[in-house]
Amino acid sequence: MLKQLIKDFLKDKFLIAKVRNRFSPSVQVSQRQLFHYYRRLAAKNELPPIDETGFRVFSQFEEDGKLLYIFSVNGMENKTFVEIGADDGINSNSANLYFNFGWHGLFIDGNHRSIRRGKRFFDKYPHSWFYKPKFVCAKVTRENVNELLVDAGISGEVGLLSIDIDGNDYWVWDAIKVIDPKVVIIETHNEFGLNNIVVPYDSNYFYPGKHPDYHGASPVAMAKLAKRKGYRLVGANDLGFNFIFIKNGIADYYIPEVTVESVLKHVSVAEGFEKYEAIKEWEYIEG
Repeated sequence: MLKQLIKDFLKDKFLIAKVRNRFSPSVQVSQRQLFHYYRRLAAKNELPPIDETGFRVFSQFEEDGKLLYIFSVNGMENKTFVEIGADDGINSNSANLYFNFGWHGLFIDGNHRSIRRGKRFFDKYPHSWFYKPKFVCAKVTRENVNELLVDAGISGEVGLLSIDIDGNDYWVWDAIKVIDPKVVIIETHNEFGLNNIVVPYDSNYFYPGKHPDYHGASPVAMAKLAKRKGYRLVGANDLGFNFIFIKNGIADYYIPEVTVESVLKHVSVAEGFEKYEAIKEWEYIEG
């Protein structure tokens, strides 16, 4: 127990040192300037393509920049986020919106140590005029996701839904009924290439399961699910596995739909396709 507490403490110290410069006023000012710059460009119909807007402040990859671009154009009337599979909420898709734009919301993760670490971090760096995010420790399934959200006080329209649970992402998004996100960012399994396939649902699944590449849904299947739910694909992180969708009717003219093929251009994607060979005869469901 003591050894684990020491490990957690050292990790906290590392994370605090790593993120301290992210709280610099210059970081917030520059992002505010960028927010207004994008809005001016939108008014003149001169917006850059979304794939040129990525940068990282808190996110794992360059999702912070792309989400800022989207919410600059869409507006930030609803500043509520839900992040499922958030780990500690620090290197997340929502932390930048929280710290630099006053968002609030919910982090859910099944790892109690990550939840404890996240609570400590957000307690250490509070904003007295913001609502601190809520943390819920739970394994999220199709069966419990709506109850978890309602129990946490989250329902109706939200600004952002982020899902990254390394497994049942597709099935959990499909099951969500109690919230209506404007923007969804969700992990896909691009090793499945352009096949329209989903690994069958397993409520007891834990990564890596019986094979580290046998989980999740292909990009094509995820895009089809999004379309059925009323969303369009507008981009992804540069590595092509975190897909970004916007609800139809929101900024359609300014941020158009893109094809699945257009976001699978990174050299690592083609290399990842080869991993599918070992499991291509396993059981799948059409998306």
